[in-house]
Amino acid sequence: MAGGKEEIDLEQAKLDPEAVFSSPEQLRSYPGFTREQKIEILRSWAYEASEIAVAEEEGMIGREPLHLAEILSVLHDLNGGYDVEHSPPTKQQGV
Repeated sequence: MAGGKEEIDLEQAKLDPEAVFSSPEQLRSYPGFTREQKIEILRSWAYEASEIAVAEEEGMIGREPLHLAEILSVLHDLNGGYDVEHSPPTKQQGV
């Protein structure tokens, strides 16, 4: 998990943000990434959370929810919202 002065690998954070950060708030406050990098990580995190939500809706038992609302809140603060223009045409686009 991200700590105060601990350096975090950007590629790892993009691939599995939940393994690197305990919450979207922790990512927001991490000084080692630019605003653009944080947005990219949050978009990935939001997509993954949406995928899990859809799987659970379809009756598939998933893992612990990823708190999509919190992810989107931080993304909104950094970027002004979830970018549906550049989202894939899936059920998640309505997020």
